[in-house]
Amino acid sequence: MRFEPAPGGIKFALGENVKQSGWGDKAVTRFPQTRMGVGTFYRNRFTAAQQYRDAFRKGRQSDGSPVRRDLELEALVEILEGTRLIHCHSYRQDEILAFLRVMESFGVRVASLQHILEGYKVADEIARHGAGASAFADWWAYKYEVIDAIPYAGSLMRERGVTVSFNSDSSDHARRLNFEAAKAVKYGGTPEAEALKFVTLNPAKQLGIDHRVGSLESGKDADFVIWSGSPLDSATRCLETWVDGRCYFKLSAEAARVKALQEERSALHAKAHKVAGSGGESNASDKARKQFFERALEQARHWSVKECQDCLVRKAE
Repeated sequence: MRFEPAPGGIKFALGENVKQSGWGDKAVTRFPQTRMGVGTFYRNRFTAAQQYRDAFRKGRQSDGSPVRRDLELEALVEILEGTRLIHCHSYRQDEILAFLRVMESFGVRVASLQHILEGYKVADEIARHGAGASAFADWWAYKYEVIDAIPYAGSLMRERGVTVSFNSDSSDHARRLNFEAAKAVKYGGTPEAEALKFVTLNPAKQLGIDHRVGSLESGKDADFVIWSGSPLDSATRCLETWVDGRCYFKLSAEAARVKALQEERSALHAKAHKVAGSGGESNASDKARKQFFERALEQARHWSVKECQDCLVRKAE
């Protein structure tokens, strides 16, 4: 999803995801292999970006040769100039502090530290740096690297002045982030209004798009949800969903929509069977398949290819 104007972003990572200690045949040859190596890698690349920027401004390298364009270094130059935001995967407190110090040495502010499972241990340092924390609500002990993770982390970091949001690597949880926000109330006693910001205004701030979304204010995009009660209550239902001032979902009209969809699907199945059987003995031929897909998908573009294939299989059986 694009927001205009909005700053670009880049995903960084720390810890095991980067050093891959003991993984595969390259365990003894690849770099980096340690957390110290990860810090050195970032320092080396940003130093190279500084040199590239200086040379590009002069139009020549130090030896007088022309500057060859480097898209990787250009992205890092954008970070140095503050036009691209860093969102960094992180778990442990030592790597968090080390990364913040490296970035500060280059005059860079990290926009958000993601997952940040030990962030509660260094919340003051994160707040002082100005980084946001995009945390898991209550994921812990799923691997040794996160053994010190606790479900109180989001609330503790907020109390120390960190802009906190909740995220999820689960596609299921990601569709129900209002319930993830409720966990901050359960575990950390965070006020409901503040907990709701964990999945609305605060992530918008971290992404640099809070001038457009994240709260109900004059001049912002008309993106909002109408609930039957508190959005942090598991019994609450979504009544309406609006995006850019247009209603995309209305619970009161959902039954009629589902009925119409079922009728349309039944009609498509009937057409599919008719097309698949129109070739007589050669109904499994390439020609019959081509006719089936062309006609069925033309009538309902939301109907997936997988469903079309399943229908052919059932017909053949």
